[in-house]
Amino acid sequence: MRPARALIDLQALRHNYRLAREISGAKALAVVKADAYGHGAVRCAQALEAEADGFAVACIEEALELRGAGIGKPILLLEGFFEASELSLIEQHQLWCVVHAAWQIEAIEQAALSHPLRVWLKVDSGMHRVGLHPAEYSAAHARLLASGKVDKIVLMSHFARADEPDCPRSAEQLALFHEARGNLQAEISLRNSPAILGWPGIPSDWVRPGIMLYGATPFEQPQAQAARLCPVMTLESKIISVRDLPTGEPVGYGARFVAERPTRVGVVAMGYADGYPRHAPTGSPVMVDGQLTRLIGRVSMDMLTVDLTDLPGAGLGSRVELWGRNVLASSLAQSCDSIPYQLFCNLKRVPRLYSGT
Repeated sequence: MRPARALIDLQALRHNYRLAREISGAKALAVVKADAYGHGAVRCAQALEAEADGFAVACIEEALELRGAGIGKPILLLEGFFEASELSLIEQHQLWCVVHAAWQIEAIEQAALSHPLRVWLKVDSGMHRVGLHPAEYSAAHARLLASGKVDKIVLMSHFARADEPDCPRSAEQLALFHEARGNLQAEISLRNSPAILGWPGIPSDWVRPGIMLYGATPFEQPQAQAARLCPVMTLESKIISVRDLPTGEPVGYGARFVAERPTRVGVVAMGYADGYPRHAPTGSPVMVDGQLTRLIGRVSMDMLTVDLTDLPGAGLGSRVELWGRNVLASSLAQSCDSIPYQLFCNLKRVPRLYSGT
């Protein structure tokens, strides 16, 4: 059996959720969209359900998968609904829904509903993706309440640059949110992972931990609270072949690496078809049998090569950690100009094995 696999530590997942609650002092929706950032939405939600205040997903398909697996806690649709016809499913499955556009308000007003909806009303405070214009916010809130189709409204927005601790943009967005909110009395939700970890002064009755749940930092530089996170996923494989090459010999497609000294090369059963980044450069960190070494040459579809020259004890069958507790996903991401979010979400083909249930 091919040795490539992803080990998912559900106890670490629970640790990170509790950390979000501890730091924020708020209720927390565990964000499990995109198949829990590649970690497996159903298994992660099951591991958290006993203590989570609720979950957040991107769309109704993701929510229905969780409901079908028996998840009964509140589930928020972060992108709201895409068609008015979805409102009947939202009501049926008791989903919470983000509303970010005037047409969605009209759809709710016209819907034949037996029970009121729980709405999270989103204002565009400067992210400029989705959200109501600040000048329209109070009126939108009043329309939803007047419709009789909504029982409670949470006020929300989303920060564009909270992962930049010295950037003034988050403070500017917060000020714009407060201006749009005016005198509206309701719970608010503003803090995503970087805002939970790095912006303690931002108020939030509800927080939305995403990347931090999975143990990866959203910051490019070391950050005190992020250092308390535990990586949830370990992507690992084994050495399946060893080659001894003389100085001047190339390795792999395109001769991207040429040996500058006699080099011992280990071939690992892992490639870009598994989700390992193809553009990871020579020098990217890799752990072999608990010892740090480096990727060499171009990543192939099913294999990659690592430098074993200074690891005489490593060989056929040696365990290789591509990312995890020793090789942080954030470190690999930085080396290949990516982010840990993308590394996790790109994971495919490798089986996920769970522990800590």
